[in-house]
Amino acid sequence: MSVPDSRILLIQVSGHDRLGLTHALTQILAQHQVRILDIGQALIHESVALGMLVEGCNSTCDRLRDELAKAAQDLDVRVTATPVNPADYAAWVSHQVKQRYLVTLLGRTIPAAQVAAASEIITRHGWNIDRIERLSSRMALDCQTPRTCIEFGISGLDKEEEALRAELMHLTEQFDSDVAFQHDNLFRRTRRLVAFDMDSTLIQAEVIDQLARLAGVGDQVAKITESAMRGELDFQQSFRKRVGLLKGLPAASLDQVIQSIPLTDGAERLITTLRTLGYKTAILSGGFTFFGRHLQSKLGIDHLHANELEIEDCQVTGRVISEIVDGQAKARYLRAIAEREGISLEQTIAVGDGANDLPMLNIAGLGVAFRAKPIVRESARHSISALGLDGILYLLGVPDRDIPIGLS
Repeated sequence: MSVPDSRILLIQVSGHDRLGLTHALTQILAQHQVRILDIGQALIHESVALGMLVEGCNSTCDRLRDELAKAAQDLDVRVTATPVNPADYAAWVSHQVKQRYLVTLLGRTIPAAQVAAASEIITRHGWNIDRIERLSSRMALDCQTPRTCIEFGISGLDKEEEALRAELMHLTEQFDSDVAFQHDNLFRRTRRLVAFDMDSTLIQAEVIDQLARLAGVGDQVAKITESAMRGELDFQQSFRKRVGLLKGLPAASLDQVIQSIPLTDGAERLITTLRTLGYKTAILSGGFTFFGRHLQSKLGIDHLHANELEIEDCQVTGRVISEIVDGQAKARYLRAIAEREGISLEQTIAVGDGANDLPMLNIAGLGVAFRAKPIVRESARHSISALGLDGILYLLGVPDRDIPIGLS
């Protein structure tokens, strides 16, 4: 709280941005030897909004306001300097104890109706919107593959978190976009390890289904796969049953499958960016090591755990020669890798689409269901369906403008 004879001013500046604007105004403040209590600036389409909370002008406050008004006229901007009651300032300072969260809207486009709906929910629950930022690039009107991300920084009472989150998640049903809700804390800014499921996450198909088609048992395996991914069958039993149907498949078919399945859109951009930023990456898959090793080499993945398909006499035997990587194994491997890398679980991210991914999604600091089955979307804390895999960068707070040239 300020001393009795001090004055606190809220200075607000708006208008067309110009070079040297902030310097010209703060130079006046410097001459009056005031101190900055708070400052923030935003730029939207060449229009600037600058706010400063200052203290210490005392008897010179009237002269300070006059000088700011003259500078505003010369700079062709609007400046107001409003006195702030010390008691109101003290109340503002006390609000630092509130919890802070991030609400992220992701989609090809974000209509005004979605922003209105999200802001209405936030306000109705008594939360304050502290800032709004666009993380996606500036978008041309004729863009053929648009993507938009808007991030809200909000604050409120921790006891309201779950009720607020639940309502925000319902917006995904009304609009063709995704909503993420996460704590704005130290761990959110210090993630260090990202673990991916492989089939239907890093790549656009289930490898075992492709092998089954080549073996002539596609329909049988596909039915078992879908049932297992929905959580209707025990993964280990269903996996052994599906692999058994591949018996006799020529080993050359494995290379054929490697060449036929493309990466998921955004996968290469995401992982290259993560590597540039110093993240460790892992594939934790209920699929096969032969495809995992291909991706590990292609993308530079640090860790790989998957199932080793047995080959004898240049044919698939219908057996695996390793521990079957099910949901519990994925969670166990995530813990082990984090410990080996000296990373806390709060600093990990897990990404997957099936029911067997839920154990690792639930223990990771950030668990993301990617284009997932309904049961997984409902159980996971976060989901992405409207954008490619690189939409995860927005959840990390990485704006498009920070993506290395050639990847954006």
